[in-house]
Amino acid sequence: MLHALIMRVHTAIQLIQSRVSLAKSSARVTREQTCRKSRIAEILKAHQDDLAAEWVKNLQATGTGKDSRISESQLREQTKEFLVLLSEAAAAGGDVHSQAWNATVDFLEDVSRSRVQQGFTSEETARFIFSFKQPLFARLRAELAKDHEAFAEETWAATELLDKMGLITIAAFQKTREDLINRQQQEMLELSTPVVKMWDGILALPMIGTLDSARTQIVMESLLQRIVDTGAELAIIDITGVPTVDTLVAQHLLKTVTAIRLMGADCIISGVRPQIAQTIVHLGVDLQGVTTKANLADALSLALKKLGFAVTRTKAAN
Repeated sequence: MLHALIMRVHTAIQLIQSRVSLAKSSARVTREQTCRKSRIAEILKAHQDDLAAEWVKNLQATGTGKDSRISESQLREQTKEFLVLLSEAAAAGGDVHSQAWNATVDFLEDVSRSRVQQGFTSEETARFIFSFKQPLFARLRAELAKDHEAFAEETWAATELLDKMGLITIAAFQKTREDLINRQQQEMLELSTPVVKMWDGILALPMIGTLDSARTQIVMESLLQRIVDTGAELAIIDITGVPTVDTLVAQHLLKTVTAIRLMGADCIISGVRPQIAQTIVHLGVDLQGVTTKANLADALSLALKKLGFAVTRTKAAN
């Protein structure tokens, strides 16, 4: 029994020693990480001007500093501002998602957005960050030449830090680029569906390209709004420029016609070519109650008749 008690005490002592050792190891790692972070921050702050000058020199060597899309003075201001923000954030630790890094991340996102507007590529935008590695590593080598272990740790920490900054820059660039493309597509859709006033009380909507759900919505909104603004009684939808008509396209057209009728106006679909007519028949799409014409001229002539207008030809003057 005494032997068993001694074994238990011995086991408990080993467990306590193990926990103490683990705590010391964790504390040592934490101190080393803190030291490493503070070293990078101190180096950035102490050699800010020299680092900025070397950085700009690297950018100029790659052609960025001589690019007409951005002036050299603007480039110098951006490098200096980034170094100030980076040194302040690095002093708080390497977690770029913490509040201490918000100003630095916001700056990089602003730079990326400006690069998109200036016409730079993603590679040229990322080069703004990655070209800073060479001067930073050179400075670390000069500061830590006698401490190889510290130099290796600092270099790795700096690599991870700048890689994170580069990823933030690329992500912001891509998002801005996608937003720009989406906005341009929206503008092109609006431009490709112009509502034209053909006569008093008659509107025409010439359509070109594929008719999908998104474009149908734009067609409806623009056409219905013009009906309200002009008080038009009849709208002509010309599909001469629509390459193919399938079941989905036919359904979109029917929805548009229904919406126009709910606004108190009538609708004519023009531009129904023989191939489209055969396709509609084969698909079994019911267009009963929808007036269709082969071309826009016939549709306009019918629209004038419906509104009580008569078109006559006079003799040309001699």
